[in-house]
Amino acid sequence: MERLPSWLRRHLAAIRAVVVLTVLLGVVYPLVTTGVAQALFNGKANGSIVQAGGKDVGSAVIGQNFTDKDGNPVKKYFQSRPSAAGDGYDPTSTGASNLGPEDIVDTLPVPGAEDEGKRSLLTQVCARSKAIGELEGVSGARPYCTPDGVGAVLKVFPDHAVSVNQACPATPFIATYQGLTVECAKPGADYAAGRTVPIRGDAGAVRVPADAVTAGGSGLDPHISPAYAELQAPRVAKARGITLDQVKRLIDANTTGRTIGFMGEPAVNVLELNLALDKV
Repeated sequence: MERLPSWLRRHLAAIRAVVVLTVLLGVVYPLVTTGVAQALFNGKANGSIVQAGGKDVGSAVIGQNFTDKDGNPVKKYFQSRPSAAGDGYDPTSTGASNLGPEDIVDTLPVPGAEDEGKRSLLTQVCARSKAIGELEGVSGARPYCTPDGVGAVLKVFPDHAVSVNQACPATPFIATYQGLTVECAKPGADYAAGRTVPIRGDAGAVRVPADAVTAGGSGLDPHISPAYAELQAPRVAKARGITLDQVKRLIDANTTGRTIGFMGEPAVNVLELNLALDKV
């Protein structure tokens, strides 16, 4: 039998290698790893699904919203932290907002235009803090936030200053700044030439914790801090007609400590806590 040309032998060897590696890495390896995961970590491999009353109600490792059809918080349930994953806790769109601490100036929506504007990270934090304060019956005030829940930021010019996150006809959060009259912002106006000055204000003690007003890096965090759970406890107890001590005991029972005793912070799983409440 005539010997095949060397170039053809090389091509055939490459094809055999592709076929063998495809079978090993594309078929055998996935089947083996899937089988091991199903045998040893069945619950986690299938998404750590949590059931109640024989129905799937969520995942222990993916957060969810506890709101009504209009997006309003259901008062008898503990609320999760904000999420920047899609419309909220979307595993197919996991991620952060990618907004940093210097993102403090809003793009105001122009009436009648298609542009809906953009809220800065600071204004998002301020608005969330104000809403949570109203929901929980405490002050939602925090530094660098106006009483109406936007970032307290000025654009300062030689002869006047503008509260750039407060659209006219809003009343600016301060009347004057260093002798300059402060004006409300006109949507669509260009204030880029002004000097940006955030105003800290005198908010005093902050009652709404940081995790209540900022989204996690993945957007899927199922936990909140014990401090945020404690803030919500009186509202949940009142809505359910049970004692505050009962609610606090359930918070403690659903709080996990630091990993290996020193990594991370204690956290409360919101779904598991709400399911425990439903059994009371």
